[in-house]
Amino acid sequence: MTLSDGEDEMGIKNDCRRNAEGYSDPTAYEALKNMEQEEERFHKLLDIIFALCELSDFHIEERIVIKDKRTGRIWR
Repeated sequence: MTLSDGEDEMGIKNDCRRNAEGYSDPTAYEALKNMEQEEERFHKLLDIIFALCELSDFHIEERIVIKDKRTGRIWR
């Protein structure tokens, strides 16, 4: 759990822009940020698919496998 001032419940600062030693690490930060954005995009798509099925009185029976055209990543 992260608190509003950027600290977790144990009082440790959570700054994703810095590495474990406290030095600035913009490359890792950008990579993590991009991964989080892609995951959020995928989860929004799933929410829409499930909502569409619910509105149309359908039910998904099996696992959905989706390939991202932008990245080539296969989501299972």
